[in-house]
Amino acid sequence: MPEGRILIVEDEHIVAMGIKRMLKSLGYTLAGVASSGEDAINKTESTFPDLVLMDIMLKGDMNGIEAAKEIKTRFDVPVVYLTACSESKIVEHAWKAEPLGYIVKPFDEKDLQKGIDVALHRHRVEKHELENGSNYAEKYFEKSEKSIEKCEKDPRKFSGSVECTESL
Repeated sequence: MPEGRILIVEDEHIVAMGIKRMLKSLGYTLAGVASSGEDAINKTESTFPDLVLMDIMLKGDMNGIEAAKEIKTRFDVPVVYLTACSESKIVEHAWKAEPLGYIVKPFDEKDLQKGIDVALHRHRVEKHELENGSNYAEKYFEKSEKSIEKCEKDPRKFSGSVECTESL
């Protein structure tokens, strides 16, 4: 059975109930359902979920991106966006809040489970590394920088564009 208490933030009741049904079917525990950014923050504070599934476009004064930033800052709870929005400016703004995932509506149970599992795993790894003073990120970036330098020195041309196939 999957581990994880999940808070759903969705302002459309029918959609929220569908997500709730999927979560229960997948074996997750529901921490609650919120319908606004303010409600999401309050419910995160009172239920302290393991993950928040956040719709970006919410009714009210606070959108999902603003709520996600506050939840991450105040409670260190990971957020996965659930949205039908694909407008590039909004997506770019959403990523600045550093969510651990982005699931595009409509989605099925497999998409939902993969998104949740990846986000929970990443959050556990990041937390473990912070607690243990791991320098994994530093090593990763050093390796990335070396690969980029190698690519810059020896670019390979494909179809008139410059690309490097060096894996990071």
